[in-house]
Amino acid sequence: MLSKTFQANDTEAQLYETWETEGRFAADPNSKATPFTIMIPPPNVTGTLHMGHALTMTLQDTLIRWKRMQGRDTLWQPGTDHAGIATQLVVERQLAGENTTRQELGREEFLNRVWKWKGESGSGITRQLRRLGSSLDWSRERFTMDDGLSKAVKEVFVTLYREKLIYRDRRLVNWDPHFRTAISDLEVENKEVRGNLWHIRYPVADSEGESIVVATTRPETMLGDTAVAVHPEDERYKVLVGRFVVLPLTGRRIPIVADTYSDPEKGTGAVKITPAHDFNDFEVGKRHDLPMLTVLDEGAAVTLAEIEDDLHTVDGLADPAFVRGLKGKSREDARKAIVAELETLGYLVEIEPHTNQVPHAERGGAVVEPRLTTQWYCDAATLAGPAIEAVEKGDVTFVPRQWENTFFAWMRDIQPWCISRQLWWGHRIPAWYSPDGAVFVGYDDADAKQQAKAHYGEDVELTQDEDVLDTWFSSALWPFSTLGWPEKTPDLARYYPTDVLVTGFDIIFFWVARMMMMGLHFMKDVPFRTVFIHGLVRDERGQKMSKSKGNGIDPLELLDQYGADAVRFTICALTGVGRDLKFGPKRVEDHRAFVTKLWNASRFCEMNGVKPVEGFDPSTVQSPLGRWIIFEASKAISEATSALEAYRFDEYAGACYRFVWNRFCDWYLELTKPLFSGDTTPEADELRAVTAWVLETILRLLQPIMPFVTDTLWHEFGYGPRGELMGATWPAPVTVPGAEAAVEEIDWLTRFISEIRTVRSEMNVPPSRLSPVLLKDASATTQDRATRWKETIGRMARVSEIGVLDGDVPKGSAQAVLDEATLVLPLADIIDLDAERARLAKELTKAEGEIEKTERKLGNADFIARGKPEVVEETRERLVTQQGDRDRLKAALARLG
Repeated sequence: MLSKTFQANDTEAQLYETWETEGRFAADPNSKATPFTIMIPPPNVTGTLHMGHALTMTLQDTLIRWKRMQGRDTLWQPGTDHAGIATQLVVERQLAGENTTRQELGREEFLNRVWKWKGESGSGITRQLRRLGSSLDWSRERFTMDDGLSKAVKEVFVTLYREKLIYRDRRLVNWDPHFRTAISDLEVENKEVRGNLWHIRYPVADSEGESIVVATTRPETMLGDTAVAVHPEDERYKVLVGRFVVLPLTGRRIPIVADTYSDPEKGTGAVKITPAHDFNDFEVGKRHDLPMLTVLDEGAAVTLAEIEDDLHTVDGLADPAFVRGLKGKSREDARKAIVAELETLGYLVEIEPHTNQVPHAERGGAVVEPRLTTQWYCDAATLAGPAIEAVEKGDVTFVPRQWENTFFAWMRDIQPWCISRQLWWGHRIPAWYSPDGAVFVGYDDADAKQQAKAHYGEDVELTQDEDVLDTWFSSALWPFSTLGWPEKTPDLARYYPTDVLVTGFDIIFFWVARMMMMGLHFMKDVPFRTVFIHGLVRDERGQKMSKSKGNGIDPLELLDQYGADAVRFTICALTGVGRDLKFGPKRVEDHRAFVTKLWNASRFCEMNGVKPVEGFDPSTVQSPLGRWIIFEASKAISEATSALEAYRFDEYAGACYRFVWNRFCDWYLELTKPLFSGDTTPEADELRAVTAWVLETILRLLQPIMPFVTDTLWHEFGYGPRGELMGATWPAPVTVPGAEAAVEEIDWLTRFISEIRTVRSEMNVPPSRLSPVLLKDASATTQDRATRWKETIGRMARVSEIGVLDGDVPKGSAQAVLDEATLVLPLADIIDLDAERARLAKELTKAEGEIEKTERKLGNADFIARGKPEVVEETRERLVTQQGDRDRLKAALARLG
């Protein structure tokens, strides 16, 4: 016997363990079934489940469970990413608590500590994925630094190096001065910071009293200025182009160059160019062949190594002693000292308050410094060509299609990919250096030494590169490295390319594009056929979740409070193609009610003798009610299947919800109550069998989205052993002879009852008071149906009797139209009609006033232009609701005549 409520917390862990222990998630390479493969975006080994994970994993699991039921040999490949900088940060913080550092430990011992941490604490995210119900093939779990994946990384690096697609170069990178490493754009967060714009006068060389004023947010980098740029069409400065200024404080002469980078409308129209400390300046420097002088070291402190020999004493302008005194100062302290000195010397013209976007490291929070360093690069432009062509030809399809434009924009303007990081944790770059600086790239130390001996004719001492590879380098190989590449394994032949990738738009370039580049280059085929791009999870007002706003949501708390089925259903119900999710606990609570509704409906069925009937054939059903619900179930199956095929998770959830809650629970079970509670009849027995078939169909239909409650009910009702529902077949629509007539009649019945209920509700008729219904202008068919279903109508619509009206409508009646007939409810003796008219009129006036205020707000151009997008959208949604309320009130008044 089913308990009164479904206890998710008592069920989920036990049921998941059954699934995993019995190998329900495992792929079967020996199967004759067509494979269906999804690669998990490997979460960081340091990670904990957040709403982004919950969204991505729920959508993938829904697809994989659906395809498993369709008979496909499903592989959902699990694993985690070593997450170089994030993991190193975790362990370094542990060391700080022990009053030591990685430098004191040394590289080998530090790496031992990281591996130890990974073994003890690095599986937290995978345990949390299990709590969500994710049916990954855990027997195949991989880690980006497993031996096999490490072998793949070396193979790719060596191959690309030999093909001259990997090389060393000196370029500007995002530099984290805390970790003292290059970082990727994805590891940079731009934060709005209030600061200043300093206007500084640079004297023109060989021209007494003449100067040019530049504006900068970073006075500390002026020590590395190698030019001043002005727009070539700026009339103010045309006569100065080609001349020189004397750089304040250093006394160095630098040119004035014409470059379109300078904006005449911004600041003074003249900008200082510091190529080694600004990405835009770097490009200007390349165009004009300017020196690139580094004046901040790897810790963002002042270094004079590249400028000390070019310091000059200039009366009232430059004193080498001052500049030398800046050596070793932090950039913040150097800024204060430089501004003070410029003011003292009279070269500080103005300090203007200014707010700008300052890049910060995602891990650790340090202000990121553009820094000129020698790094390893990958020729991304060459690798991007085939990936672009694959999308153009349709070998890879983005859903929604508009993301293809984003993909093309990024890929067609792709820059060299910096693949080296100055960390210890990660795949160490397989390059060795001889004493004279020659580079030997090989699979291991022995390979490099053999190359060096061939080069020099004798053994030489080699030193391996200290750097490691960017984390995205190894994850770019994920679709084939996890299947055994570079070995030609049977799994690789069977499961590559994969079918669909589910991910967010923020890593289209960082991960999606790089997987495509590597897959096409090494596997000669795309890594996936479809890329489904989902939106962001936002709060219920549409705002981006953040710690500073305090509007973040912990999915683990939601799982504890509402259960995995409710969380999963909410996610799918809110995931439309091409839009973000407005997500909050209230929405999960609302959808937990759906889980409860299914459970209560199942208990009702159980208490009324519903159980599986062996050999039941739905196509033989005679009862109109039975034929109707089978037709509705088949319709829901078709809608759900079509929605999943189109990645319309919201429509899949909606089709299930409408059928289960509205058709099955609110109508079908209510209509069957008298039959189930009365004497045993052939019709009642048939409908019990129909109900058992429909309930089984519902459990199959909902299994991909609500696996725990459906599997529990499946087992309790005797449809199959515990844990086997996910292996059941996906339901197929059924054709029932005579269904059209049954559907027409039951639809008429439900609309009849609904109209009466609506009128009674709008007129505030107490539930305890029965009301008669008179049929005006009703056809013979309508009259026959009303007679046939009068007991049901009376019970469900609180109707005392149904009659036919041939004359005038009685005074004090409310009316509703149903097809050709008018339903007349004489209410004069039941309610105070004048009072109801007054109440409705008052509510209508109020509603129209609210609409007028909302329309005025939306008609305000300033509100639309300056208001937060989520507030504007919320206002538009409120207007739609208000207009609906107004129309309902108008209709209610119209019913009273």
